[in-house]
Amino acid sequence: MTSEDKAVIDVLDRFYVAWAAGDADAIADLYTKDATVVMPGVYDTSADEVRAFFTAGFAGPLKGSSAIDEERSVRVYGSDAAIVISTSGILMAGETSVPAPRLVRATWVLARQDGRWLIAAYHNCALNPA
Repeated sequence: MTSEDKAVIDVLDRFYVAWAAGDADAIADLYTKDATVVMPGVYDTSADEVRAFFTAGFAGPLKGSSAIDEERSVRVYGSDAAIVISTSGILMAGETSVPAPRLVRATWVLARQDGRWLIAAYHNCALNPA
């Protein structure tokens, strides 16, 4: 793994630390202002919408949750773009493993802006569709 790969993965690591802390502001700070998030039932088009999604989630259904993420591939393109493919899932409060139906394959697109790697786009879909 190159130093650039590690810098990209560090963004995802910080995302999951912020998630475990229930910190929607820290999560939103990892996104570009015009980031997109596409998941079943979700289409966010800015870091502010990401913040609102996680603020509501941490106050409700995501309270006490954490998430797991296993990077499958990291590809850095040039000096300012990267794509990470991972397997992810949400551990609800009290769970020790993610049930198979909640595992997803995720695509993260990161862009370097002002010297920082930020999440520009995120998408996931069910790993084990019903």
